[in-house]
Amino acid sequence: MMIRNMQASDWEHVCQIYTEGIATGFATFETNAPTYESWDAAHVSSCRLVAEEDGVILGWAALSPVSSRCVYGGVGEVSVYIAAESRGKGVGKLLLEKLIEESEKAGFWTLQSGVFPENKASIKLHENVGFRYIGKRERVGKIHGVWKDNLLFEKRSHKVGID
Repeated sequence: MMIRNMQASDWEHVCQIYTEGIATGFATFETNAPTYESWDAAHVSSCRLVAEEDGVILGWAALSPVSSRCVYGGVGEVSVYIAAESRGKGVGKLLLEKLIEESEKAGFWTLQSGVFPENKASIKLHENVGFRYIGKRERVGKIHGVWKDNLLFEKRSHKVGID
């Protein structure tokens, strides 16, 4: 398996994996996958990765800015999605470790993730790569008419002088 930069030509596979995540009901508040153009505009171009094995994309990870305000320019929101048949095989850990590395090269000092409490695999993944739980936003949004909590995780970079 190799981790490489995501290309626009990967979108069909990336979108399929995103759609599988949406179908779980506990990966995102989104109910439909966006167009590539919309997704592209919302994500940092230097921090988009795919895991690939034998020409098959197994998962993806990307960063989106948390704010357009310049003071938050080094804070990114993590997205990581793994194909249903590839979950539990370490794909997410490899992607997230590489995303952390790439984010630091790009000058990010803080990564954050919002995870649904029932997404135990994502919670474990984030903890295993050094994210810490910082709090819970209660009933922060609805999906299919049901209010959902969101757990907040954060990872600070030690490479850009934030200790």
